Amino acid sequence: MTTLTAELGARLKTLVQSGAFASVEAAARTLLAERLAERELEADDLAWAKPLVDEGLAAIDRGEFISLEEHKARNAARRAAMKG
Repeated sequence: MTTLTAELGARLKTLVQSGAFASVEAAARTLLAERLAERELEADDLAWAKPLVDEGLAAIDRGEFISLEEHKARNAARRAAMKG
């Protein structure tokens, strides 16, 4: 296993002291896992999403959408109905 450079160790300790993490180890694990997940997303060519985007664009072309204002109004009405 590789050890951290003094600079990285100091940066992690600062995060722990700020209350962002419980320990240097927790900070290192969390930040490393987040960065690895980001790299996986960056490597994804998103080809799987193209049919979904095309479907959404076709729905817009057909007029099958509502405005943001209408969406907010519907949600407000639902919340009001749930409160009784």
